[in-house]
Amino acid sequence: MNDIQLIPCTTQDLYTLQDIAINAYGGHYLYLWYDGGAWYLEKSFSESVLKQELADPNAAFFLIYSNEELVGFLKLNINKPIDKYTAGEALELERIYLTKAASGKGVGREVIKFTKAYAAQRNKRIIWLKAMDSSRSVDFYEQNGFRKTGTYTLDFEQMKPEYRGMYVLQLEL
Repeated sequence: MNDIQLIPCTTQDLYTLQDIAINAYGGHYLYLWYDGGAWYLEKSFSESVLKQELADPNAAFFLIYSNEELVGFLKLNINKPIDKYTAGEALELERIYLTKAASGKGVGREVIKFTKAYAAQRNKRIIWLKAMDSSRSVDFYEQNGFRKTGTYTLDFEQMKPEYRGMYVLQLEL
């Protein structure tokens, strides 16, 4: 039985967050990039970027533990509308990154449950996210109640073009 815990992440956890982010991302996504992911890792997980994001009152980071082992992290944007009609009602699930070893073991499902409860406590009506259209994660989100509501294309020239497509998925609470 997995004992899953999500612990709020603060600036004191910066280097722990950075380590798990690079480890979890690196275990799954480096093939997407011409440079093996170096540009994205710097853009998303450098000390200065994470310090700035951790200081943002609209961002909520959580370290994910399974059986007391750090296996990933979650980033939520508390007030992030999809469009002008959802202002104040929507929360963005920006990132769930798990280590390869933790994938497929029910951890993600527990993180989605946590996210639903977190959103409901803040009177959010919608949780939304973007997921790569070439990724198995789309199936995971659909199995957990999300539905496709749009598409999006990343404009990262460092990324191989066949991986730039994204689905926008949302869940109504």
